[in-house]
Amino acid sequence: MQVRTLALAALLAFPALAHNIQTNAPVPEVAIQKDGAITLEGKKFGYQPFNTDSLTGKVRVIQHFAGRTSAKEINEPLIDAIKAAHLPADKYQTVTIINVDDAIWGTGGFVRSSAKDAKKDYPWSEIVLDENGLVKKAWDLQPKSSAIVVVDPSGKVRFAKDGKLSSDEVKQVMTLVKQLLASA
Repeated sequence: MQVRTLALAALLAFPALAHNIQTNAPVPEVAIQKDGAITLEGKKFGYQPFNTDSLTGKVRVIQHFAGRTSAKEINEPLIDAIKAAHLPADKYQTVTIINVDDAIWGTGGFVRSSAKDAKKDYPWSEIVLDENGLVKKAWDLQPKSSAIVVVDPSGKVRFAKDGKLSSDEVKQVMTLVKQLLASA
């Protein structure tokens, strides 16, 4: 009985370990047909289907977060570090997946508008609207949160965490991304 209590306490203490993303393997496969990746041609926005099978050919940092400002801000220090690093667009891409299904009721329009603004500001980034929370379900991510996944050019996961990255983890991710870019 005491062992079960300790195991349960350990699980509750580390919710960031609950995801099912495995290092040195591709992310669990997901295809998003409704909404999906935002496209921008001139001043016209559109959408195209998104599939995790497309996450090859470049080093990528995938940021998945609930469609809430509080979730977006969880790992903002890493995104700020990525912006400051001016990584080469021919070898690197940030992929932002927004779980619109986990937005505060009535804010879906704001979430979509904010995502489009981000696409205008960072057209080389891939920004994906996940209307039905398919990625969250497939990857077993926490609600109202943010996850960071680094994949190498072959599409294999090199780092994954569901939840807030510590300042040491931000440094670890940036070092890893730079190492992967150097060998790409």
